[in-house]
Amino acid sequence: MEGRTKEEMRGKHWTEILVDQLLDEKKAPYSITGGMTTSGPAHLGTICEFLYPAVIKQSLKNKGVEADFNFIGDILDAFDGIPFELQKYSDVLTPELGKPLVYTIDPMGCHTSFGMHYLEQAKSLMKLLSLDIEVLTAQELYAGGRMDKYASLFLHEEKSVKEVVARTSMKKVGDLKGWSPIMPICDKCGKIATTVVTSHTDIEYEYSCNRDVEYTKGCGFSGRAKLSDHRYKLQWRLHWPAWQAVFDSSIEGSGIDHMTKGGSATTAYSIHKEILKRDPPILFKYGFILINGKKYSKSKGIGMSAMELTQLIPPEILKYALIEPDIQSDKDIDPTGDKLVLLYDTVERTSRLAAAENRADEKRLLAFKVAIGKLPWKASFVDMLLNYQIYKDWDKVAEIVNDSEGVGYLSEYIERWIAMGYAPERYNFSIKSGKISKNHEVVGKFVQGLRPGMTDLEVHNLVYDTAKAQGVDANSLFASIYLAIIGKEKGPRMGKLLCAIGIEKVRQMLEFSIS
Repeated sequence: MEGRTKEEMRGKHWTEILVDQLLDEKKAPYSITGGMTTSGPAHLGTICEFLYPAVIKQSLKNKGVEADFNFIGDILDAFDGIPFELQKYSDVLTPELGKPLVYTIDPMGCHTSFGMHYLEQAKSLMKLLSLDIEVLTAQELYAGGRMDKYASLFLHEEKSVKEVVARTSMKKVGDLKGWSPIMPICDKCGKIATTVVTSHTDIEYEYSCNRDVEYTKGCGFSGRAKLSDHRYKLQWRLHWPAWQAVFDSSIEGSGIDHMTKGGSATTAYSIHKEILKRDPPILFKYGFILINGKKYSKSKGIGMSAMELTQLIPPEILKYALIEPDIQSDKDIDPTGDKLVLLYDTVERTSRLAAAENRADEKRLLAFKVAIGKLPWKASFVDMLLNYQIYKDWDKVAEIVNDSEGVGYLSEYIERWIAMGYAPERYNFSIKSGKISKNHEVVGKFVQGLRPGMTDLEVHNLVYDTAKAQGVDANSLFASIYLAIIGKEKGPRMGKLLCAIGIEKVRQMLEFSIS
C-alpha cells in the first residue's frame, strides 16, 4: 500500500490493513463479495469463506463506512465426489455424480437437494457465529439472467478468453482443446460435468453429453439450448470474475490455493482487465486451516465438521481463533488437550485487559472485540473443568466459582469435551483417598504446613519448601500427594487442585494415606 512503511503494516491487525487498503484504493459505494461450494459438510476452512468478509464489513461499519456484502452459495457446481462421512449413501449418490449440486438428491431426504442441504447447514453456522449474512445462490444468479450478458460476451470473445485462461493457468491454448466458456446441463441425464459445446453463437449453443470424466460418464445425448434457458454455468475461472462484476465487487478473499501462480485469482484479475474492461476487486488470501498439521478436507474426512466443532468449542472461541492470527498464516485449530486449554486462557486473559500495553495487545483486543465483544462467562474455563472433575455437580461448581450463568453456558461444552476423551490426561481424574507406599514422613510434614485460607500459590510452594526441607525430590513428593488424592502420579496444578477440594478435606485424605 502506497504511503505506508513495512513497519507500519507489520504493526497492524489484518482487518485494519485490508480496510485501509479498501478505503485507499476503491471508492464508495463499497461492495464485498464471497462464496462457497456446498459439496459436503462445512469445516473450518468453509467458515473462513463467509467469516472473513463478514468481519471486513463489520470493521468498515465500526469506522462509520457502509458496505454491501453479497455471499453466493455455489450450488450449480458439479457433484464430483462422495464425502467421506456420506459413503454409506454411495448406492444413492453414485448415479448423481456429475450433476449440479442443486439437482443432486439429498440422501438424508430433508432438503430439496444435496447442495441446499449443506447450504442450509452453512446458514446455521452463520447464525451460531452471530453473523447476519444475506445468502444468494448461483442458481438464482443464472435463473434470473444476471450472468447471461457475461456468458454472451465470453462466447463472442471466445478466442481471446481462451488465450487469457491458458496464459494465466500456465497452459498452452492447444491444451484447452474442446474447452468452452460455458458448461451446459444435459437435458437428458442432468449432468454438467460430461457435456461439451459443439457449436455456438453469442446467444445459443449446441452440445453433446459425451465426455467421460474420472468419476462419471456422459449419456451420449446431443441437444441445443439458448443462454436464456439458463441451463448452463460458466467455467469456474470465468464464473468467479463474472459474479464479482454482477455485484461490482470492491474486495473478495479466497484460499491460498486459488491465489498461487497459475491459480484462478490470476485468471480472474486478467479477465476483469482484458475482457470485462473493469478494475478487478482487491483480492486477498487466507491460509489453510489445519488439524495436527493436516489440511481439513471434506472429501477425505480429515478433521471434524464445523458443526461437530461447535458442539465442543463455543462459537466465540472459534471466531477468535480464526480472526486473531495473521489472515495469511495457516491456523492449526485443534480441540484436543492443552491446545484448547491454552486457547481458552488466551481469550480469557484478553477479555480482562483494561488497556493495551503494546501493539500485540492492541491486535488481540481488536480481534476480541470483533469476534466476541463480551464473554458469556466470568470464571475461568480451567476452574470450571477442575471443580467439575472433583464434584461432578454443576450446581456445586457454579456456587464455588460464583458464576452460575457462565457455568450454565460452558457446562455442555465441557461435558462433551471430556466425553470425547479430549481433556488433557491431568484433568481426567476423580477424587479418591488412597494409601501411599513411600514419603510417609514427608507427606506428614506437608500436612502440618497446611493452613485454612491458603492460596493455590502458597499450597504449591509448600510442596517445594517441604521437599527441600526434608531432602527429597520435589517431583517424588508431588507424585505421592497426587496418588493419595486422585490415585495417579500426575494431575492438575497442585495448588489449584487442593484448594478446590478444600484444605481440611485434603488434610483428612493425606492423613488417611499415611496412616
